[in-house]
Amino acid sequence: MGADSAVSYKDQELNGILHLDCSRRRYRYCGSLLAVRRDRSIFRRDIPLGHAHHNVTGSFVIGFFAALTGPDGRLFVSSNARQFVMVGMCGGYTTFSSFSLQTLNLMNGGEWYRAIGNIGASVALCLIAVWAGVVLAGSINALK
Repeated sequence: MGADSAVSYKDQELNGILHLDCSRRRYRYCGSLLAVRRDRSIFRRDIPLGHAHHNVTGSFVIGFFAALTGPDGRLFVSSNARQFVMVGMCGGYTTFSSFSLQTLNLMNGGEWYRAIGNIGASVALCLIAVWAGVVLAGSINALK
């Protein structure tokens, strides 16, 4: 019985991991569709503002959700739900790989000032956004 239960437990654990991974992939796909749809709208410019918008808003959401659902947070969610939102949703919505490629294209095109400006502005805005999310969630957590 001991060996059969261990295999059964490992199978159940593996099934749970695979199910969670598939769920995250589906949500990342949906988040990516939203990012592509948004990027085709008003954000088309010489400097890739659409990607900066996604990265900044995604940073805000991940900071807010991390603080709100953290150990001292006001909202309890399972670790699977935290991973789903933070890795799946925010990971599918933010477009850091596209940001990197567009910055490299600016560099390869000799537009060094725009590339450096894109890097500096994106990093600064994302850090400010994630900080703002943490602060906002912290004030919500402090409510009685």
